[in-house]
Amino acid sequence: MKRYKSTGVVLGNLWGGGIGAYPSEELEAKTKKGLISKAKRMLETGGLDGGMGFDGLNSAILMIEEIETTTKNGKKYQRSEYEEGFIGKSSDLDKTFLKECAIRYNL
Repeated sequence: MKRYKSTGVVLGNLWGGGIGAYPSEELEAKTKKGLISKAKRMLETGGLDGGMGFDGLNSAILMIEEIETTTKNGKKYQRSEYEEGFIGKSSDLDKTFLKECAIRYNL
């Protein structure tokens, strides 16, 4: 059985001007496509930020974890693989900034 989780950092417009970054909401889904679709919808509606309350969201870096669970001899085993992805509109400079923020937030 596989499932997907993500953490990340959003890039958004600050109310007083300028842009800033903040950790995103943690998401879960049964498929990677479903997880990314959910994240994109939340980016558009402004719900992906973890409570910062931006004037609007521009983009995000997602650290996606694919978790595969198997059972053998009555014991459960899990294996994880990780990848990063970007959603929204972001320049190369924005992507670099988001990667640095993800490192600072230990994602």
